[in-house]
Amino acid sequence: MEKSEMTGEVPFRLFTYSRDKRESSVDMNQVVGKKDILFVCLDTLRYDAAKEEELAGKTPMLNQYGPWERRQAPGNFTWPSHHAMFAGFLPSPYEAKNMMDQELLFFPKQIGMGKKTPEGAYGFSGATIMEGLAQDRYETWCVGGVSFFDKRSDLGKVFPGFFQKSFWNPSFGCGVKDSAKNQVDFILKKMENVSKSQRIFLYLNVDAIHYPNYFYLEGASHDSLKSHKAALRYVDRELGRLFEEWKVKRGGAFVICCSDHGTCYGEDGCQFHGINHLKVTEIPYKHFLL
Repeated sequence: MEKSEMTGEVPFRLFTYSRDKRESSVDMNQVVGKKDILFVCLDTLRYDAAKEEELAGKTPMLNQYGPWERRQAPGNFTWPSHHAMFAGFLPSPYEAKNMMDQELLFFPKQIGMGKKTPEGAYGFSGATIMEGLAQDRYETWCVGGVSFFDKRSDLGKVFPGFFQKSFWNPSFGCGVKDSAKNQVDFILKKMENVSKSQRIFLYLNVDAIHYPNYFYLEGASHDSLKSHKAALRYVDRELGRLFEEWKVKRGGAFVICCSDHGTCYGEDGCQFHGINHLKVTEIPYKHFLL
């Protein structure tokens, strides 16, 4: 690539979308309309914690569906990250050099980027994935966890409002030790009343890994990376129940499972998230078929 004679800088050029760099691992056009879609967000899960538990064999249910990929969080806390993901901009590979170095499962047809749906992606109309899928006769569900999904404030009503049906009750909240169990129990009960011919898009916000999580580690009095990992082990068991029941009662599904951001436990003097620290911006991701 030539450089400007005056500045020595590489000139910026417009480019068109290419699939040369990252081939699609799934054809979403063979998924949409044929399978349920589960989008499971393990809110606040760190990549290093997820990978260490995977390699130690301590998350056997999730391990069945392949290794975690290291990806970039779309935002450094729940609010910006979910706005991106719900519009189809899922976490990018961590080594990506530009926006096109990623596999697009969902493509917002009205937002530019050539307006040509990449091969293997589901091109949707509307402002969100859910709006597009609803036009393709999906019933869209949200089962909330953290306060951005609890519908108890104006801010907490925004994300649930993207779905045809949204659910939250206090037993799903961050401070409840059995929150993931309660969420899964609720979903399995709701499933019983839905025809197998009705396609479902379910978004589940699992908040057990979010603070507080100290109560998942015996004897702990405060949150730490160790209790963060213990919370993941608890969540793994509950997701195992959800996945097995979905296979039996609904014939399987396509699953997207990832974090929305990580969090800090004192690294470089940093605490929690909402900051651009490595432990916040690197997250685990996988997608798979049940």
